[in-house]
Amino acid sequence: MTAEMFEMAKNAANHVPLSPLSFLARTAAIYPDRLAVVHGARRFTWAESAARCLRLASALAARGIGRGDVVAVMAPNIPALFEAHFGVPLLGAVLNAMNTRLDAATIAFILAHSEAKALLADTEYAETVEAALALLPEHARPLLVDIADSDADRRIAAIDYEALLAEGDPAFAHALPGDEWEAITLNYTSGTTGDPKGVVYHHRGAYLNALGNIVTWGMAQHPVYLWTLPMFHCNGWCFPWTVTALAGTHVCLRRVEARAMYDAIAEAGVTHLCGAPIVMNLLLHAPEAERRDFAGRRIAMMTAAAPPPAAVIEGMERLGFEITHVYGLTEVYGPVTVCAWQESWADLSPEEQARMKARQGVPYPVFEAVMVADPETLVPVAKDGTTMGEVFMRGNVVMKGYFKNPDATRDAFAGGWFHTGDLGVWHPDGYIELKDRSKDIIISGGENISTIEVEAVLHRHPAVLDAAVVAKPDEKWGETPCAFITLKPGAAVSTEEIIAFCRAHLAHFKAPRHVVFGPLPKTSTGKTQKFVLRARAKAI
Repeated sequence: MTAEMFEMAKNAANHVPLSPLSFLARTAAIYPDRLAVVHGARRFTWAESAARCLRLASALAARGIGRGDVVAVMAPNIPALFEAHFGVPLLGAVLNAMNTRLDAATIAFILAHSEAKALLADTEYAETVEAALALLPEHARPLLVDIADSDADRRIAAIDYEALLAEGDPAFAHALPGDEWEAITLNYTSGTTGDPKGVVYHHRGAYLNALGNIVTWGMAQHPVYLWTLPMFHCNGWCFPWTVTALAGTHVCLRRVEARAMYDAIAEAGVTHLCGAPIVMNLLLHAPEAERRDFAGRRIAMMTAAAPPPAAVIEGMERLGFEITHVYGLTEVYGPVTVCAWQESWADLSPEEQARMKARQGVPYPVFEAVMVADPETLVPVAKDGTTMGEVFMRGNVVMKGYFKNPDATRDAFAGGWFHTGDLGVWHPDGYIELKDRSKDIIISGGENISTIEVEAVLHRHPAVLDAAVVAKPDEKWGETPCAFITLKPGAAVSTEEIIAFCRAHLAHFKAPRHVVFGPLPKTSTGKTQKFVLRARAKAI
């Protein structure tokens, strides 16, 4: 018997492209009357949500949006952004969910680079969006649609979102992608340069990681998921599709505030939520008047970014939350490793359990491999918990590549592995643990901040001779930017002036919160010794 004897052709009966779009059709057909979306006083069943998604696809198609076109959305965690995760790809277009904290110049860059054909923008961000569009030539400006969800009444578009949906047909004829390798979303990440890089996701990866969330977290049917993690972060770690696959309920939350979270958990019966450690701190340190009783229920919470301190994990578990620590990057659809619980850890002290949980862990079941290796040779390091190396990844839940950036794509995939740029160790039990970020990215409240981008702004100040930015540990945000500045001879400037200058030229969350004046430590070749500055920042 030979392998050739098993060669058979694919056909429509045995091969369908994998796409999370399938989840919506199935759930709407089987559970049409179950609650799909909660947003304040608004409620949508799965039949209604599916119809709204199809209306969005139909209306955009009627306005000339087609396969491969980019549709950008700038909105917080509201129904319109959830609906775009299905409505945009249902017509073969590509969704770009934009970070709502970006400044006008960055928004303009992304719209131009992605060649976005439409922009759906919440009216709260009208001023910033209008400034961004003013930076683009008229022919490059996308179709603009206002989303009137907030109290902000400044309208800048000729049509609003609900009117757009009214134009659409809920029976819109759509099809799955012809190839599961087709792009489904485009997510921009600052990476290590001032210009964002566009990370392209495919339908196959989105489908697999959506299911990977279910398996990894042990999620049951009909979860009630609270949207504290921004949907613009790696498409909400694929949870718009995960919760839909399980016919769950999406509880939207416009702003992440302690009272709102406690109210939603108590009143909507929330079972799951995700968020950075800052979300934990909001819940943990909320005033007594803002807290609600969960009636003994246990709430599952998944967290990433910098590992939360042991005391925070212990405190959250006393409140009734079960914490799962995961790790990933924009380039791999969000988290793809988990600190999988081992029964043998039950005998450890709470402090030791928290330390074990704080590691980044092992691959999701839908991910092929994670290793720690020498960045030059790709030879795996010893699993001794001390030998440092770079974290590498491989599997179906890895981006297609960087949009219109073949050089960066080639470098990221050199040697057949995705190079994360993160440094870590490999423990004897096979769990990885991050130790540093080789490219100095600062993760503040779950947001990536490029030190190079901030340094470029600082160097534009007329009084600054030299500048370097590093992460400073912060109880609330995990990390914040700390600037070390050498002034020009005879120049004088205050900390407040430096911070104000940065806030005028950057998204506010990227501006340094601490400024230290003085000479920068240098190597013999003139390179700034950032490890020295990190130690100084930590000691402040």
